[in-house]
Amino acid sequence: MSKIEILAPCGGFESVVAAARSGADAVYLGAKDFSARAGAENFSADSLREAVEYCHIRGVRVHLTLNTVVFDDEINNVIKVIKDVAEAGVDALIVQNMGVAALCKKIVPDLPLHASTQMSVHSPSGAKLLYENGFSRVVLARELSREEIIEIKNACPEIELEVFVHGALCMSVSGQCLFSAVIGSRSGNRGRCAQTCRLPFSVNGRKGYALSLKDNSIIDYLRDLQEIGVNSAKIEGRLKRPEYVSAAVRACVQSRDRGFVDEETKNRLESVFSRTGFTDGYYAARRGYEMFGYRQKEDVISATSGLLAEIRNSYKDEPKRVGTAMFFRAKIGEKPSLTVNCEGATATVSADCFCEKAINRALDEAAVKKQLSKSGGTPYNITDIDIDMDGGLSLPLSALNELRRNAIDAISDIRAHRVKYKINDYQPEAFAPHKAGTKKRRARFSSAAIGKGFKEFDLCFVPFNSDREAVKNLINSGFKLGAEIPRALFGREQTIIGKLKELKVLGVEDVLCNNLAAVYIAKSLGFKIHGGFGLNFTNTLDLLWAESYGFADTELSFEITFDRAEKLGGALPRGLIGYGYIPVMLCRNCPNKSVGVSCRDCQGSSKMKDRLNKTFIFYCDGCATEILNSVPLDVINEVENTNSIDFEIFRFSVENYVEKVERFPDFIGYAAKNKEKTRGLYLRGVE
Repeated sequence: MSKIEILAPCGGFESVVAAARSGADAVYLGAKDFSARAGAENFSADSLREAVEYCHIRGVRVHLTLNTVVFDDEINNVIKVIKDVAEAGVDALIVQNMGVAALCKKIVPDLPLHASTQMSVHSPSGAKLLYENGFSRVVLARELSREEIIEIKNACPEIELEVFVHGALCMSVSGQCLFSAVIGSRSGNRGRCAQTCRLPFSVNGRKGYALSLKDNSIIDYLRDLQEIGVNSAKIEGRLKRPEYVSAAVRACVQSRDRGFVDEETKNRLESVFSRTGFTDGYYAARRGYEMFGYRQKEDVISATSGLLAEIRNSYKDEPKRVGTAMFFRAKIGEKPSLTVNCEGATATVSADCFCEKAINRALDEAAVKKQLSKSGGTPYNITDIDIDMDGGLSLPLSALNELRRNAIDAISDIRAHRVKYKINDYQPEAFAPHKAGTKKRRARFSSAAIGKGFKEFDLCFVPFNSDREAVKNLINSGFKLGAEIPRALFGREQTIIGKLKELKVLGVEDVLCNNLAAVYIAKSLGFKIHGGFGLNFTNTLDLLWAESYGFADTELSFEITFDRAEKLGGALPRGLIGYGYIPVMLCRNCPNKSVGVSCRDCQGSSKMKDRLNKTFIFYCDGCATEILNSVPLDVINEVENTNSIDFEIFRFSVENYVEKVERFPDFIGYAAKNKEKTRGLYLRGVE
């Protein structure tokens, strides 16, 4: 069984040093652009090369994040980042979207691709799709239980799994949060989250922090994860200080190598950063009140200057972890040479002087070993020195010291540049803007209780688990009906597949997919694939991938502007949401649980209020909870007037008790009179 990799976060070079010296097997860091932690120091092309060289000399792998959504006008910069990454010799690239992944394969075919947790993969079919599309690893959603991780591993053993074992928990599934963007245009999908979830929110009149979870910590389960077959234990925290990185790495090393974490190490980790302690709620499938917490005064003051200095002192010296063997050859009349062998790499250097016959005292093997074993402030541990030397020869000790220094420099240079990629001279294509035909209308409903006035719509989507008789009646009465696979599939793929098969028998041919797993399922069952906004398609490359995979059409991301949408190329039909209460979060742990409200007490009618007394409605499907924006999006007229958009989507999420939906003409009048509404991000965009 391979040891599980300990993967450390590095927002700057000091964290790289802290991680490497504390025992990390790999680090992940971001470039100056397109990093999901834009607030970190991050790395320029030059500092990236420096970090990679430093890590590779010490046997530490480097993964770089290019894990934000990108727009067409940024593609040239994305290409530059990919080339910089390849030239630096990074071990893997972590990406969020399929378009960038396809682009990377064209430029650097051999660069390993890891799927970011921003891809929202939390079920077996998502992992299968990624593996079949050239990914070697998937960073799983944080919300998975132990059993669900096992299910994914068993279903797709070929792909490596990376699991977050310590650090902050977002309330929303990563990649599916729009709250910060909707409130202030600071997009989490662009690495600029304003952490709206850490603010006070009250649920059903009970004050509290309904969206703030304690930090995740499943470090105690590292050996369990290793036995399951998880390849990498990931620590969250590129925005945190180097002392935090060191403390977390040391705790992980203890857990993996000893099977336990001692109390001193645990206390140090909790003191350096926590939100009233830690939680293992998702992994242990204990979702509830105990998972909630927020950073209080005592949490802040626990990280004393003395504690931080103590942690810094623990990694101030270079540990000698790189086992190294040497072979010294010295013959009278020849230049002496030193060969260094280190983890498969070999370097040989020769001195500038010649060995001479000793006149007084000859050089002995003990003196040679003493001089050559001095590896100084390097990471090399000289474990073996073989000597082939003539007796009675003379050689200055300064020559031995120079040989050692030069040999170590030579082996370091080889190790620093051990990863080399072929980089293709790729020039981005120029895409003509897509031209749409006659604009169509679609609707998405939260139930199959659809008003007759929507019969003329191009397509109406209802939940996958809608009553069969209701679906049959709608189809018989002339509705063009499709099924929506939920955005949260946790542990219920087989149930979804069974229900979809039943709907197919009834004549349903179309499926709305907001997740890569849903896409894989729909294709496997022979349905027409309609992409949803949850796929975060924002550029032409995304659309070209979708077209090649067999999509019939797709919704665009809610975070794209009208202007950018108009310029997208490709032939795949695309749509924008014209009306609806946009889901700003997708939560596996319901905010109700923050105040001890059970599912029995909720009965599907809960609401949340912020500090400005704005009300956010919850929509729960029994597996996950969507938090809907406080006001509906209404850009119906603007979408109808766009030239490159093929269809307009009307999302009805609260039609039973807020929106009165029976006939579409009546609804248009209702929407026009609604004073409380937003034009969303289609005009103002996101940072």
